Amino acid sequence: MIIPKDSHRRWKILSTEYLFKRPWLTARRDKVLLPDGRVNPEYYVVEYPDWVNVIAITRDGQFVMERQYRHAVGMTCYELPCGVMEEGETPLQAARRELLEETGYGKGEWEEIMEITPNPSSMSNFTHCFLAKGVEKVAQPQLDATEELEVYLFKESEVRTLLKENQLIQSLMLAPLLKFFSGL
Repeated sequence: MIIPKDSHRRWKILSTEYLFKRPWLTARRDKVLLPDGRVNPEYYVVEYPDWVNVIAITRDGQFVMERQYRHAVGMTCYELPCGVMEEGETPLQAARRELLEETGYGKGEWEEIMEITPNPSSMSNFTHCFLAKGVEKVAQPQLDATEELEVYLFKESEVRTLLKENQLIQSLMLAPLLKFFSGL
């Protein structure tokens, strides 16, 4: 029997102390009461805003991908267009904005295909994953000050090769791609 994901035994937060608060990194220490009555005095949570990513496919069936340097792992990686949701945005608005800003592609037919979390044990955010079919180039990319990326168009077979050869390493992008290719 599958138990619904929202069927849970919540922990009661007894106190919270913020250790670090910045726009891109907020860390807190919670003192929590577990359902069985035990107290965990130190449970650490990293708070992030929600994220979005997009499997964007052009009218002629090409996948819009990016390649950019990721400092934390010291690698230049292939990725889906992605980014942080801004305050007040819906996931769809954020996904459309990120695709347009980073790649210059827009329009098309959009659907949210999954909602996932990077690490539910210690991170507070979700990633909303979209499929956009029939996108087209409508503008030039408008990158943030620290963004430096290249946009690529790949055939489906090339994206499958990237997957097979472990060229896509970001788990939050692998999940929607694998779901898409599996037909689930």
